[in-house]
Amino acid sequence: MAELGKISIFAGLSDSDRQVIESRCITRTYPRNTLIINEGDQANAMYMMVSGKVRVYVSDGAGKEFILNSMGPGEYFGELSLLDDETRSASVITTEKSTFSILYKDDFSKLILQHPEIALALLRSFSATIRQLTGNIKTIALQDVYGRIRKTLLSLALEKDGVFVIEERLTQQDIANRIGSSREMVARILKELAVGGYIEIDKKHIRMLKKLPESF
Repeated sequence: MAELGKISIFAGLSDSDRQVIESRCITRTYPRNTLIINEGDQANAMYMMVSGKVRVYVSDGAGKEFILNSMGPGEYFGELSLLDDETRSASVITTEKSTFSILYKDDFSKLILQHPEIALALLRSFSATIRQLTGNIKTIALQDVYGRIRKTLLSLALEKDGVFVIEERLTQQDIANRIGSSREMVARILKELAVGGYIEIDKKHIRMLKKLPESF
């Protein structure tokens, strides 16, 4: 069972409250490239990540995808399904073997009648999520393509042995899908950054060799 203290949405709850929630959850493990939820399907559960990674995305009728987010242990998705009867607003697929702690809507509804403080924790988390989404929309609306690429690279980079590395395997198309641009434009900017000595790209990772310029 997941250690819910590591799940940000429940971090402010007491141990006893988290134990109550854990008693209502089930744990499931799925292999890489498993579609966990599909955009447009009926929603009935929230997923909390114990291990692994997922990609959150939306798509149009022509199959074009726009990546909204990547998630890992301690993060969660599908929380809106606990509060309304709408369909899924995005799809989620595993990018590596992943384990989830799953809380179904019927169990949650019964739980908050006895523990209303859990509902308050959800509301606080929703507020933080909305602020983050507003920031993402602002970035897309106000920054040029380089600015969006820069913000994406910085948000994904982790320090490793004194060097910032993006461990997630990203293709040029993956980055284009995240920022709402063309693959060709992304390829040109990444090439210029590599030639300028700012980044190093191999088949697995992107390494940041020095601070990315504010503009390019």
